Amino acid sequence: MFEISPEILTIAMFIGLLVAIFLGHPLVFALGGLAVIFGIIGWGPQCFPMFISRIFGTLMENYVLIAIPLFIFMALLLDQTGISKELFKTMQHLTGGLKGGLAVGVVIMSAVMGASTGIIGASVVTMSLLCLPVMVKSGYDNKLSTGVIAAGGTLGILIPPSIMLVFMSTQTTDISVGALFAAAMGPGLLLTGLYALYVLILCFFKPEIGPPLSVEERAAVSKGELMVMFFKSFVPPMFLILGVLGSLLIGIATPTEAAGVGSLLTLILVFFYGRFSWKSLYGAVLQCAKTTSMALMIVAGATGFVGVFMGIGGGDVVSEFLLTLGLGKWGTFVVMMAIVFLLGMFIDWLGILLISLPIFLPIANQLGFDQLWFLIMMAIILQTSFLTPPFGYALFYLKGTAPREVSMGDVYRGIIPFVFIIIIGMILCILFPQIIAWLPAKVGM
Repeated sequence: MFEISPEILTIAMFIGLLVAIFLGHPLVFALGGLAVIFGIIGWGPQCFPMFISRIFGTLMENYVLIAIPLFIFMALLLDQTGISKELFKTMQHLTGGLKGGLAVGVVIMSAVMGASTGIIGASVVTMSLLCLPVMVKSGYDNKLSTGVIAAGGTLGILIPPSIMLVFMSTQTTDISVGALFAAAMGPGLLLTGLYALYVLILCFFKPEIGPPLSVEERAAVSKGELMVMFFKSFVPPMFLILGVLGSLLIGIATPTEAAGVGSLLTLILVFFYGRFSWKSLYGAVLQCAKTTSMALMIVAGATGFVGVFMGIGGGDVVSEFLLTLGLGKWGTFVVMMAIVFLLGMFIDWLGILLISLPIFLPIANQLGFDQLWFLIMMAIILQTSFLTPPFGYALFYLKGTAPREVSMGDVYRGIIPFVFIIIIGMILCILFPQIIAWLPAKVGM
C-alpha cells in the first residue's frame, strides 16, 4: 500500500480510464484492470475480498437484474415478428402525404418500437434497413433521414421498458423500477413530439428536403386497406406495451414478473404472425445470453472500479470540487450534466451510469434535487451517448446498414439538430418538472 493523496489517485484513475479507452481496450477490462491496479495501490491484496463481496452483492443478490435478460429476449423475439415492417408500411401511407411525413412516421414508429423493445442496436439497424432506402428513393435529404433514424432509434433507451432504467434502479435503494418507468414516459413522449415538430417545421420552410408521397403512391392503398393495416400493425404492439407497462404500473407485477409477461406475450405474437421456428428461438436465446453476459461483465468491472474509487476518497474529492466551484445549485447541476454529456462521446451509457451515478447522486441529494427527477434527467442526457462522435454507437449501426450514397459526414451532420433538441427537452423538464413527476404521482409511485 502506498501513501498517495486521494486527489492524485482520483485524477490518475480517470486519466487511466481515458487512456485505456483510447487505446481500444474493452470497457470491462479497462474498468476491472484499473480497479485491481489502484486497489493494490490503495489497500494491497486486501482489495480482492472487497471485489468479491461487491460483485456478488450486485449481481447475485439483486433480483431486479433478472428483468434484463427477459427484456432483451423479448426484443429479440419481437424482431422476428415482422411488426416493424408492417409499422413502417402503415406509417408511409398515414403520414406520407405531409411534407416530411415519412420522417414523422419514422419518429412515431421509433417511439412504438422503443416502448416494445428498448434495444437501441436492434431499433436503429431495423429502421435503417427498412426506412432509409425508401426515404433516399423518395428524395429526402440524407442528413434529415439519418438524423431522424439515429435519434428516433435512441428513444428506446428512455421510453419504458428500458434496460437503462432497470440498471438505474439497482444503483439506488429509494426508487423502484416502476417509478422510473412511469417518470420516463413524459420525457419520452416529449422528445418524440419535439422531433416530429422539428421535422414538420423544417420541411414546411424547405419542402425539397422532405417531399410528400405522390398522389399515385397514396392512391395505391384504399382507406379500407389502410384501416386493416393500422389494426394489424399497431394493435399487437399496444397489446404488448399494455401487458408489460400496465401490469407494472397498476401494481399487479414486479419488474421481473412484468418482463416475464412481456416475453410470453411476444412469443404469442411470434406464433400469431406465423414466424415461429426452433432455429430462430435458439438464435434469440443465444444472442440474449451474449448480450446479457456482456452487460453484466461491464457491471462487474464497474462495481470493482467504483468500489476502489469511493474507497480511496475519490467520491469526496469530486463532491468537494463541484460544491466549492461556487456555481450554486443549478450551476453544479449543469456541470454534472455536461460531464455526462462529454463522457458520452467516449464511453457507452452503461459505463457512464455505473461510474457517475454513485458520485453524482449524493451530490444531487445534498443540493436538494428530487432523486427521481435527477435520475430521469440523467437518462435523458445519456441518449446523447449514442449520438455524439467519435464513439456514438447509433452512428456506426446506421452507417453500417445505410445505402452507399449516404456518407459518414451525412450521419454526423444529421444528428446535430437532434442533440440540441434533447437539450431543449431537458430545459423544458427543468422549467416544468411535472413532465416527469405527473405520472408517478398518478399511479402512486
